[in-house]
Amino acid sequence: MKIGITGDTHGNQQIIRKIIQETPPVEMWLHTGDYSQDAYLLESMSGLPVIKVAGNCDRGGSNANPDEIFPLEGFKIWLTHGHRYFHHQEVAELAWWANRLETDIVVFGHTHIPLAKWYGDKLLVNPGSPVQPRGGSQPSFAVLTLQEGIKPQVDFINLQVDTGRFLFNF
Repeated sequence: MKIGITGDTHGNQQIIRKIIQETPPVEMWLHTGDYSQDAYLLESMSGLPVIKVAGNCDRGGSNANPDEIFPLEGFKIWLTHGHRYFHHQEVAELAWWANRLETDIVVFGHTHIPLAKWYGDKLLVNPGSPVQPRGGSQPSFAVLTLQEGIKPQVDFINLQVDTGRFLFNF
């Protein structure tokens, strides 16, 4: 099963269109919050189901939950924006919470920095941000490949972003 992951899209509808154009075939999407309303456009344009969560910028206008936990392909996934669970960019704290929540994979946003890293037997995945990358990263999203009994794989896709005046390939 291939799952597209994006988040921290911050209301940029043009970038949602670009993500859909650049995405290899996926079966569903996860949106890590910060303008979780963008998940509706993603769902409408892709025709695929989207599971979304609310981020720290989703005040009032979002009906998304702060966390979603669900099974896929024999793995228990925890989708969260992450801002409520770690401090000072210490994302390893999410692995501690994953142990408490008995989940295998944590998909999160907030840092705007792509990450796929194992902390013991917990996989932490952040797709980065397609509109406001940080830490020297490029505009990006991710594809998570899951198959029961096989180690998950994460691929990052970097986007070319047209700012209107210049074309940057970050």
